[in-house]
Amino acid sequence: MSEKSKKNQTIQYYDQNAADFVENTRNVDFHVMQDEFIEGLPAGAKILDLGCGSGRDTKYFLEHGYRVDAIDGSTELCALASEYTGIPVKCQLFQELDASEVYDGIWACSSLLHLSYGELDEVLYRIEKALKPQGILYMSFKYGVFEGERNGRYFLDFTEEKLEQLLKKHTSLQQLRNFLTEDVRPDREERWLNLFLKKINS
Repeated sequence: MSEKSKKNQTIQYYDQNAADFVENTRNVDFHVMQDEFIEGLPAGAKILDLGCGSGRDTKYFLEHGYRVDAIDGSTELCALASEYTGIPVKCQLFQELDASEVYDGIWACSSLLHLSYGELDEVLYRIEKALKPQGILYMSFKYGVFEGERNGRYFLDFTEEKLEQLLKKHTSLQQLRNFLTEDVRPDREERWLNLFLKKINS
């Protein structure tokens, strides 16, 4: 399957299942991770919610006094998230991110995992460019070595070793910490690899 068709399949899944996805994710309590992220940011910081999904995290950051831009690749999710958060959510692919030192923090919760390894490598360069010096990046992936189609979507899983290999090329992103968590949804028995990084030079 080509990169484009993988991408289209995943976005089509979210367009067709947007209401169910929102119902299953919007009310999940994720404040521990959200709070760790914003603790590293200055007051009133500018945040990019990269792949905002239901808008859950965007709304949390807005309610805590941060300025937020939100994007997602699914037009249906963008509409629902915009209605929920009260801000316009831009329909945009991660590969179209084109900003230079705009954001104090970039939040990519369970979103970059829909890219292929090569696409993620490219998008990380775009993220590095979009972050201000000392900016914080959070991203999370399902834990494992799988890469491919699963349940109608494309997934890229990660282990600590696979992550180390990827980050060797992204020398301006310094790992603050990575750690495993259990899925916060009660019906899921999955582990997640969470990662906080800081941009250490411009």
